[in-house]
Order: sequence, then C-alpha cells, then structure tokens
Amino acid sequence: MQPPHLFVFLIYLLPLSGTWADLEGTFTIQLLWASTFQNSSFVDMEWLGLLEDIELGSVDKHMWTIHFCQPWVYQALPCRDWHTTENMMKAYLQEFNHVVHEGAMQKDTQCMAGCKIYPNRTSQAFISVGYNGLDFFSYDMDNDTWLISQDSSLSQHVLATLHNCTAFSKVVAALFKNTCVDGIEALLSYGKAALERQETPVAAVFARTASPAQLLLVCRVTGFYPRPISVAWLQDGQEVPPGPALNTSSILPNADLTYQLRSCLAVRPRDGHSYACRVSHRSLGTRSLLIPWGNAEVVLIAGLGAGLPAAVAVAAIMVLWVWRRK
Repeated sequence: MQPPHLFVFLIYLLPLSGTWADLEGTFTIQLLWASTFQNSSFVDMEWLGLLEDIELGSVDKHMWTIHFCQPWVYQALPCRDWHTTENMMKAYLQEFNHVVHEGAMQKDTQCMAGCKIYPNRTSQAFISVGYNGLDFFSYDMDNDTWLISQDSSLSQHVLATLHNCTAFSKVVAALFKNTCVDGIEALLSYGKAALERQETPVAAVFARTASPAQLLLVCRVTGFYPRPISVAWLQDGQEVPPGPALNTSSILPNADLTYQLRSCLAVRPRDGHSYACRVSHRSLGTRSLLIPWGNAEVVLIAGLGAGLPAAVAVAAIMVLWVWRRK
C-alpha cells in the first residue's frame, strides 16, 4: 500500500487559485474514490468530485481520463494543469493497481477528502479512508496526525508508514487547509449560477386508508432545489410535534436534478380536526406553501417573520375549510 500517491493525486484535482465569489453560506468540496478488487487481475474503480451536490467531474475507469460534468469546472483550472492532473492520475492508477493486486482478493477501499469553507472564510479540511465498508484511518487536521479507526496488524502497518512520511503529512495538511480553500473560491466564482439555482417545490396532499381505525395523510413534495427543505403538518393550525404518528422520508433525487420527499401523518378517520401540510424552502423566500387536506387549492402564506398577518391568514384558511366541509 502506498497511500501518499493517493492524496497527492486528490490534491491535484483541486483548482490552484481563485477569487471569492459573492455567495453566502457554507460550501463543501468532496473528492470521493472507491475501488473493488474482484481478483488479482481486475479492479473496479470509481472517482467523483462534488461541490455541495453538484457533480464536478468523474474518471473514466476504462480510459483513465477525467470527464468534467460542468463546463465551468474546466475553466476554473488552467488547461496545462488539467493535462498534468490527467497524466498523474494515469500513472497513479497503474502503480496503485499493481501494488494492491499483489495481495488483494475481493477487498474494497474508499476515500473521502476535501474541505468546507464557512461564510467568514474559515475552513475545515478532512481526509478519511475506509476498508471493506468500515472506517479505517483518517487525518486529524487540528493536531496534524494520522488516526486509525480499527486496531489490526494492517492498520498498524499503515499508521507506521504514514508516520514515517512526516514531510508528506505536513504537505497534505498545508494543501488541504489552504489550497483547498483557494480551490473552492475559484469554483464558486465560475459556478455561481449553478450554486444559486432555485426550483420551487410542488406539493400535494392525499389520504390512504391504512386500516378501518387509521387514515394516512400523505404530503408529497417534489421538484425543489436546492436540497434543504422544511415540511411540517398542522393540526388545527398548530404544528404536529415529532412522534410515532409522523413519518417523513429522506430527501431523494429526481431525474431532472431536483429533489422529492414524502411526509405521512397517521390520524383517526373523522376525528374532527383539520390538517394541512406546510412547506418552507429557499425558493419561496419568507413565505410558505400551505396545502390543506381535502382542498386542492395550494395557498402561499407569509413566513413566521410576518407575525400577526400570517397567523390571521392561517386561521382564515382553516375557518373557510371547516365551513366548506359543513
């Protein structure tokens, strides 16, 4: 095993300089790598670079060439550096496969490296490696030292090898703490439009009969971007707290690069309460979507910052809904 080659390669995938884009928030760049060694002569490798959830580029495992998913990624890295990176990648993959093939049989390795930059331009770098689905070792950026996650003869051997590479460890720390931040800044400058993209959610509420004594209200929200979203159920205008009756799925991707989720609330049929699904998302600003159960109309209400007018609007909607049912 020769881990230094891996991290040197990953570092070269980062753009080397850039200027800060006029964007707010916290941003993370990740370089993901995974290898599965089926036998002594075949390896399946996957490489992927991400800025937040935007795919920056990947590696063709057959040709060992870099494919960038966004045109502005290529612009952020000078052409000569891009070709240098590609040549280094080919040399690394050939050497790495040769070394591991000597003793690997049906083993998986994974690596995640990158950094996060905060609005005040402070940053946090990270490097972690997994082996056969378990955490294997990582780099403690605060103390500039390698840490093992599982104690075994293999992990001790790797740790000793890394500790002997003191100069390399210092270079890795410096590059991920400093160069990675410059890389994000360059990507933010060129990819500002992609990072600022917003798609408004579309929501619908319907009911399913789970049993004679239970009705399942479903709020389906789809087509939104970026990923963060808030979905809540209101009972008689009051938010339903977390509990066994409330179940919200994880956020899943759509084919058009937007997201979807479902939130389900178990209630008793004809229990006399009114219910509505409330959706908050960046694309809506300070407003929210309010979708009452049993009413196809989607209402756009002011957010909590609007104070009393928002509360009055919600109350009026609930009264109108109850009146229509009577």
